[in-house]
Amino acid sequence: MATIAFIGLGNMGSGMARNLLKAGHQVNAFDLNAQAVAALEVDGVVAAESAAHAVKGADAVVTMLPAGQHVKTVYLEPDGVLAHCRPEAILMDCSTIDVDSAREVIAAAAQKNILMVDAPVSGGVAAAAAGSLTFMVGGTAEAFDAARPYLDVMGANIIHAGDAGAGQAAKICNNMMLAIQMISVAEGFVLAEKLGLDAQKLFDISSKASGQCWSLTSYCPVPGPVPTSPANNDYKPGFAAAMMLKDLRLSQSAAKNSGAQTPLGALAEQLYSQYTEAGNANTDFSGIINMLRKG
Repeated sequence: MATIAFIGLGNMGSGMARNLLKAGHQVNAFDLNAQAVAALEVDGVVAAESAAHAVKGADAVVTMLPAGQHVKTVYLEPDGVLAHCRPEAILMDCSTIDVDSAREVIAAAAQKNILMVDAPVSGGVAAAAAGSLTFMVGGTAEAFDAARPYLDVMGANIIHAGDAGAGQAAKICNNMMLAIQMISVAEGFVLAEKLGLDAQKLFDISSKASGQCWSLTSYCPVPGPVPTSPANNDYKPGFAAAMMLKDLRLSQSAAKNSGAQTPLGALAEQLYSQYTEAGNANTDFSGIINMLRKG
């Protein structure tokens, strides 16, 4: 089995690291939050004192970090991954960041003849814990093939999106669509309430009709129709509104830079900004229905 360095043990990273452990790999982990590492030590993670220490001798490196600036620091600084990893290691950045930063870091790895992919995920905390994430992977075919055995342990759907940065492009496009769809579903249920239409009846109809989408059938924003949705757990995240807002901001920055017209994406960003600023950053993104109810 392989030795894997895992850097970034937040809500997503911790579940992913546990699945690598369950597969029999040795996981050397580092996070600025020492408590996050300690919580995994009981499962068998080996605590590392730094990112450089974690990657020394590792066959693979997985990073799960908040933003592009953090990814660039962890990979490009003198005490970072590229300065200390084995040339034979495969590097996998699973953070959701801007496309330009992803391409910059992968290009720096390529200059050292080190294989690297950008591999952001979809599925949320539950899928990270269950090993059923979807990975959208950017990089060369050789790098994708090298990363695949590790990604297979953490995910159920591993898709090669294209060259460097393509994984990030796919992620921000997907999540922009998701945000727009969730708002539309929430608006539909709010209108149904005002018209006296039972939520279960609307679900039964729309889930079989042209309004059907994942935000309705798998993540319904009202309690009842989908028992596993956050609406039935006081909107505890799954996927926090703050994370959705981050992805929407990435999508709108990319739209501006590329000249794409995304008016609904821009409106979704405004609405999620309003929702998070009202104190809902750490609630599930489907909870935006409660803001829409208030008008």
